[in-house]
Amino acid sequence: MSRVGEESEDGLLMSLTGSSPNDIEEDVVSKGSGLSRGDKRRNAKLAELRRLVAGDHAILGIDLADEKQVGVVCDHDSRVLARQTVRVKAWNLGSVLEWAARIAHRHGFAGVTVGCEPTGHRWMVLNQLATQRDMTLVCVNPMLVGRAREAEDYTRDKSDDKDAMLIARLVGELHCYVPERADETWARLRQLGARRERLITEATACVHQLRDLLECAWPGVLAAAAKPFESANWCAALAVVLDRCNGHPERVARGDLARFEAAVRRELPRWGGSRRRRNIIAAVFVVLVDPTGVMAQRPGALERARWVLADWRSATTRLAEVESRMVEVLDELELTELVTSIPGVSAVGAAAMLAETGDPTRFDSPPRAGQTRRAVPARQCQRHLQRPGPGLPAWPTPAAAGRLARGVGRAATQPGDGRPLPVSDHPPTQPPHRRSGPGRDRGRAAALDARRGHPPGGLGCRHRRRRCDARGGLTTPPEEQGWGQAPRVPEAPQRPRQTP
Repeated sequence: MSRVGEESEDGLLMSLTGSSPNDIEEDVVSKGSGLSRGDKRRNAKLAELRRLVAGDHAILGIDLADEKQVGVVCDHDSRVLARQTVRVKAWNLGSVLEWAARIAHRHGFAGVTVGCEPTGHRWMVLNQLATQRDMTLVCVNPMLVGRAREAEDYTRDKSDDKDAMLIARLVGELHCYVPERADETWARLRQLGARRERLITEATACVHQLRDLLECAWPGVLAAAAKPFESANWCAALAVVLDRCNGHPERVARGDLARFEAAVRRELPRWGGSRRRRNIIAAVFVVLVDPTGVMAQRPGALERARWVLADWRSATTRLAEVESRMVEVLDELELTELVTSIPGVSAVGAAAMLAETGDPTRFDSPPRAGQTRRAVPARQCQRHLQRPGPGLPAWPTPAAAGRLARGVGRAATQPGDGRPLPVSDHPPTQPPHRRSGPGRDRGRAAALDARRGHPPGGLGCRHRRRRCDARGGLTTPPEEQGWGQAPRVPEAPQRPRQTP
């Protein structure tokens, strides 16, 4: 692989032996060529696109739809050579591709390059038809097509004929990209990842709906556990109550606590629990006679809550099955041992990230893989996400996605890892409480003293010192205030006390 300071025509591709933080700096200029890493990557990308969209090939822009397909054959100056509109499904576009090839040869072109928008599944069908006819297909971002409408005639008029011509124009200008052409294994992982995302959304919606119903009709049961939706004992006790109360929890309270605890013990394995918590079971039994809540809504709300609870359990069960199959696909790719050696990433979390990014080796650098759409949630939204309940994993962190992108493709562990450190996908929602002690207090005091011990000239840039001087701080000479001490604050003059 070429380095920055070397003269080479090859672009810098993704490292398969790991990368350091210095390898992702885009603005570092090489002394030999005068080009930065970003310039070299961009030049390599444009060279690859120009190879696919060759100058001796005509461009076929197709506006895909359900039953109406519009095709336009253009040259690289976006001059329309021919146009055709057919009312067929995407699977019947083979005749359009053959027609475009005849038009291209008639005007002296050697072949045809096909361009389209990634519309649903239709671009995959068109890609297969083009591959069967030795044609190259590239895709255009729909957002660029919308901007091109305004740049074409300063209007936002939309029509299928116009969009087909704009797609061909953007392909000629290399405002396109090469779509992912996944094999059967990666395609299966993609489908399983989409299914997992749907089940997580469904399970989270059930938790929110169940909480809303209980807060309205029976709020006391939510206080029976500190984190009710993460407690298997609480979920089992709620399932027992909703199955037997028929909208009136006080009916279950007619029996004794021992019978209720025995029923919860039988229900507990269905929620993934093995150990019973008598304090939680007893707390649910006590609130059976709690009159708090909207009594008129209680029967109907609890009946609906029973169905929602069953939907939540079903979604959680299906989610576990999908995640097990994703780990099986990860075993087929021979990546399980590698991804579990990355701190903070488990097999399920890595499979979820790879289901969004696809094969990371198709990216030119690790940061490009981490920036793929929906690989990780946005930083500003990540703190608002919570785990919906037992069995539902938390989102992977952006740092874990970057480490995974750097590590895929090599068999060794990450630098600095002495041994594999598999971490669970279910971290605690709150950090452990750090108790104060003599050692911690001494460390905090030492850090504060070291921070105060810097002279005024070493407190940062001139602008920061100027702001400190303007606010009245650190104006006392060092020899008067002493190093390691807080700045002296002038005492206000005291008024003499008047005796009556």
